[in-house]
Amino acid sequence: MSDAPIYHIDPAKFWADPYSDLANMRRDAPIAYVPELNATLLTKRDDVFVQEKRTEVFSSKQPGGLMTLLMGENMMRKDGAAHMAERRAIFPTVSPRTVRDVWKAQFEAATGAVLDRIGARGSGDLVTDFALPVAAEALKAITGLTDMPYLEMDRVSQGMIDGISNHAGDPAIEAHCHDCTASIDAHIDARMPTLKAKPDLSLLSVAMKADMPEEQIRANIKLAISGGQNEPRDAIAGTIAALLDHPDQLQMALSGDVTWLAVFEEYARWMSPIGMSPRRIARRDTINGVTFEPEDRAFLMFGSANRDADIFDAPERFDVTRDTAKAVSFGAGPHFCAGAWASRCLIAEVALPMFFERLKSVALSEPAIFGGWAFRGPLSVKAKWLVQ
Repeated sequence: MSDAPIYHIDPAKFWADPYSDLANMRRDAPIAYVPELNATLLTKRDDVFVQEKRTEVFSSKQPGGLMTLLMGENMMRKDGAAHMAERRAIFPTVSPRTVRDVWKAQFEAATGAVLDRIGARGSGDLVTDFALPVAAEALKAITGLTDMPYLEMDRVSQGMIDGISNHAGDPAIEAHCHDCTASIDAHIDARMPTLKAKPDLSLLSVAMKADMPEEQIRANIKLAISGGQNEPRDAIAGTIAALLDHPDQLQMALSGDVTWLAVFEEYARWMSPIGMSPRRIARRDTINGVTFEPEDRAFLMFGSANRDADIFDAPERFDVTRDTAKAVSFGAGPHFCAGAWASRCLIAEVALPMFFERLKSVALSEPAIFGGWAFRGPLSVKAKWLVQ
């Protein structure tokens, strides 16, 4: 283990609200070893920004890591040329042009259908009733797994997220994760013949056309699902909750004084749906007086970096007028989120504006509940609105 100062956490309290502990670490021990996580945490924005790029030390390659063991060795768990080769292969699916010309119209159609479905209800949970199906229908199109029901897409994504966060080794969580990955494999098997005969720009089709080995295709589709469902779902519902809690800022978005993209980028800084990215120490190195040893586990704490008071004024405050240019919500190095353009389009160009255009007088019926630290989002967003 590293020789960083030791900082203890209460895991349950850290899951419920990590921000006070992270603030303490940034102040007293910006690089700290947390025994309860068996990892050394980097909590300052500039440390995260710099060290994420030093893949020769902070390696993404983790052959014994939970993601590799449970989902296969995807491109997120590779560095250098191997990572870039797979990233280039899938680029036609997630390029800004494809998002604009292919996926956006499908996002709009799916979101409109969901709003048609919930408009007459007058109330609901915006996580399960709105954000979940909107995110899942978008992901079905992008991955090519169009025959997977949207509830199954959410189930398998959550099952993998729980599996790769299962640092305590709960066998039931691991078994459920295996069941979820088996479901994805079955849906891949079912779609391959159709996409071979009639290719499109979906991830499965593009990877097949690029002659990517099948095990890599499967691993990267599982990666896309694990990162492409929960985070957009949570960002959509969480951003709506934040705006309803800050009606003056909602009005700025509705009037066009700020863009929906600025709203989303501030939410992603403030609540950081992806709060952490793990790394394996590849060689001995010393950073800010802390020495890391080979095979140490390090966590780059995006959620902490985005609330660094040395970078952001009053970082605990949700403020849609804030300059978020230095946020690391999508990462900062070679592993910058490949789905960033699709996420920005789905959330900022489609889901948020369409929601507030279609549903009127929306108000929270009870306070939103948030949880998580590696992945953070609302557990429920209960709301009411005028019946259409």
